[in-house]
Amino acid sequence: GERKVLNKYYPPDFDPAKIPRRRMPLDRQYKVRLMAPFNMRCTGCGEYVYKGKKFNAAKETVLGEEYLGLRIFRFYIRCPRCSNEIAFKTDPKNADYTCEIGATRNFEHWRVHDKDAEAEEEAKKEEEEMNPMAALENRTIESRQEMDILDALEEIKDANTRIATIDLDALMRARTAAEQDNADIVRELGLEMEDSAIEALFQDRQGRRLESSSDEEDENGDGNGSVGRPSKVARASEGDTAVTGGVKDKKAASHAFEKPAPPKGRGGLGLVKLRAPAAKGTSTSSSASTPSSSSKPTASPAATPKTATATVGAGAGAG
Repeated sequence: GERKVLNKYYPPDFDPAKIPRRRMPLDRQYKVRLMAPFNMRCTGCGEYVYKGKKFNAAKETVLGEEYLGLRIFRFYIRCPRCSNEIAFKTDPKNADYTCEIGATRNFEHWRVHDKDAEAEEEAKKEEEEMNPMAALENRTIESRQEMDILDALEEIKDANTRIATIDLDALMRARTAAEQDNADIVRELGLEMEDSAIEALFQDRQGRRLESSSDEEDENGDGNGSVGRPSKVARASEGDTAVTGGVKDKKAASHAFEKPAPPKGRGGLGLVKLRAPAAKGTSTSSSASTPSSSSKPTASPAATPKTATATVGAGAGAG
């Protein structure tokens, strides 16, 4: 099977409540990996263990010791030279660690701070014993600080009481109603502005139409003898007349330019004589004789063999 399986199979009837729970002791130890939290010296061999050196340690919970609800843990390590057991525990009050057995701490900064605070308190007490006025001033200052603290607490309590008595649902409903009213007012103002803009636009267009109509009347003439441009109706009527007249003129022109019907003869054929050029010294006649519809076309007796006769056939209904 797989060596690195991530997904496990759980049968459909799996019930985690039926898994037996092992009762573990409260001071059970865990194997952890940590670094030395401070510089220390082993009491067995005098080896110095510096801060940051890594160890495999055993961790346990200290029974019966807490600080403001925080648990305190104890760690066990061994000296890297003589394997002497060294134990230290957490100190949440000073945000530090406390060395218990197997080693001594080289420097503890919080102890210096505590010593300085104790020295200040002792000096203050001696001053109060030697100078009663200084003691009175200190008591006045302390009482004033206490009064300020009590006033701040009262203000905090009053604020909490006001917040507790406020109905948040009523505030939300009032705010929603106010927002709705504001939206209605804005909508009404917008509609009024739109109506006024539309009315102004219509008035402007109507004024322009009146001005254009008055200009047209002035151009057409209002009885003062002025001849202007004809109105739209007059122009339309003139255009129709021109169109109809143009159609009539076109028809007349087509009839005028129609070719005359050729003279009807035998089978509707007409003969046209083409004379050869006359000899030198003789007069030439440029006119061609066109036979009438009643006489038959005949060739001239004076025609020479060079005379060519062309027969042109024209349909009876050509036109």
